[in-house]
Amino acid sequence: MKRLASIFILVGIALSAYADEVVFRAQAPAQVIVGRPFQLTYSVNQRSRDLRAPEFTDFDYLAGPYTSTSSSTSFVNGHRTSTFEQTYTYTLMAQKAGTFTIAPATIKVDGESVQSNGVRITVLPEDEQPAQSTPNNQNTQSAQSSQSPQGSNVSSENIFVRTIASKTRVHEQEALLVTYKLYFANVDVAQLTNNTKLPEFTGFLKQDLEQGEIQTQLEHYNGRNYQTAVLYRTILYPQHSGDITIDPAKFEAVLRVQTQQRVRSIFDDFFGSYTNVTKMLTAPGVTIHVAALPSGKPAGFSGGVGKFTMTPSISQTELQTNDAVTIKIDISGAGNMKLIKTPAIDWPEGFEPYDPKVTNNFNTTTAGVSGTKSIEYLAIPRSPGDYTIPAVTFSYFDIEDKAYRTLSTPEYTIHVKRGAGEASATGDQPTVVSYTHKEDIKQLGTDIRYIDTKAPKSAKPSVFSIQDSVIWLFYAVPSLIALILLIVLRKQIKENADITRVRYKRANKVAQKRLKAAAAALKANDSNAFYAAIEQAAWTYLSDRLSIPTADLNKENIAALLAQKGVSEALIKDVKDVLSTAEFARYAPSTDHAMDDLYKATTNLINNLEEEKL
Repeated sequence: MKRLASIFILVGIALSAYADEVVFRAQAPAQVIVGRPFQLTYSVNQRSRDLRAPEFTDFDYLAGPYTSTSSSTSFVNGHRTSTFEQTYTYTLMAQKAGTFTIAPATIKVDGESVQSNGVRITVLPEDEQPAQSTPNNQNTQSAQSSQSPQGSNVSSENIFVRTIASKTRVHEQEALLVTYKLYFANVDVAQLTNNTKLPEFTGFLKQDLEQGEIQTQLEHYNGRNYQTAVLYRTILYPQHSGDITIDPAKFEAVLRVQTQQRVRSIFDDFFGSYTNVTKMLTAPGVTIHVAALPSGKPAGFSGGVGKFTMTPSISQTELQTNDAVTIKIDISGAGNMKLIKTPAIDWPEGFEPYDPKVTNNFNTTTAGVSGTKSIEYLAIPRSPGDYTIPAVTFSYFDIEDKAYRTLSTPEYTIHVKRGAGEASATGDQPTVVSYTHKEDIKQLGTDIRYIDTKAPKSAKPSVFSIQDSVIWLFYAVPSLIALILLIVLRKQIKENADITRVRYKRANKVAQKRLKAAAAALKANDSNAFYAAIEQAAWTYLSDRLSIPTADLNKENIAALLAQKGVSEALIKDVKDVLSTAEFARYAPSTDHAMDDLYKATTNLINNLEEEKL
């Protein structure tokens, strides 16, 4: 019985192995060098036979196939897991440089023919000249005189960092990729330290790319083959025209080099003696030639550069008063997405608009920033009638066609009905209604009491007493208070109906609230939230004080309006400086000192403008 049970177990294991999905794959290095052997491996997860490899027409066949098998079985919590792998290994050598594909192979598994994947290999040419010396030879003399070799003795031909710009001629706000790449040959790089000094990238807005685990690959450069690794990558957006120079960068590497010291034992002679040395690597600077955007900018152009589309939608076109209507605009594409300003909607009189809600869904790759900026505009109609929402436009510079493009939403016609329970004395015409709480007259008594109008003969002539004056005051004071309240309420209703005046009066209050948010972000060292709050405080304050929609604001028309209102040139210059600094520094590198200076400058600017009584 025991023997029979063992047979069943073995049969079950074999059947479970065959029940697994067959995986047959080919593997080889992505890059190889002419004249250097490499291995091509075929592996299958089940027992197999009759391997038929393709013809290696572009490679020299040196040896193989060498066959090996491995298997394992484990039990975890009563569950058995089995693995099996059979491997076939060929040794090949490339004949010439280029990119070649090795066709799939076939193999028989349980009588069925299974095909592997093909393999694509890039063959790099041989070094044009042999390395002049190895790091070990270069450090021989130093090691003999000192047991601590210096990294400066390692040749700069064997290890260096390149600064690679994807393009050196661009337009303003056009994205370019800057990569710092390490090259090394005949050098053992143990690690890269944190002692890195990157340039400030002055004149650019930058967006860093996520840097995962550093991986190396072969690359043929300047007639020689190197192992390479990407150290740092960033997307840059030039902010002005002209030649902008990126300063050199510095990276520190720890190298493992062999020392030539006296052999003390057989183990030192066999294994050798190594030590770690540091070497500072300098990546050269690069100059970017930036062309100005061409003339003829559309009226609504706010600096967008790239390739974009716009998708509008509206929640409803028929509604009642005091119901909300939402217009949503999605701006999608690739370019300087984070610098796109939010277009404004010119809501008609009778609508109460709210600040738009902006949602950014961006993805940063080596090609730049792409994604969607979603903007939701909400407004509430307060009066019935038919209204037209004007088209919203968005203008940008098409970097592919080198021309300006303007995208537009349709005009929306909205029919607003009077809400249930609302009444108007003038029909359907918009009115401003003041509501006060009223109370029905209460009957205090039912008895009719007659007043005797005849005074007694003995009565003396009446005189005005203090008690009578108190009674008159008891009636007069509440009436006077009610009259004052009515006058104030009517004035407030009239002022609230004038949205422009309301925005004008609350400008400083709103700005101070946003400056308070900026101060909290500054204290928390949150640069993104700080610059967003500062920029919003400055632009919204000027929009409210000058009675101009935010979308129509720019530094030129702000300066012109301030000059018309008699503001001094010095204060106008302060306005321009704060707006430029806030806009530039929001995505550029910054320090705590710079953030603190910008906060003080913005606060002083708003206080000075308040004194001007705009």
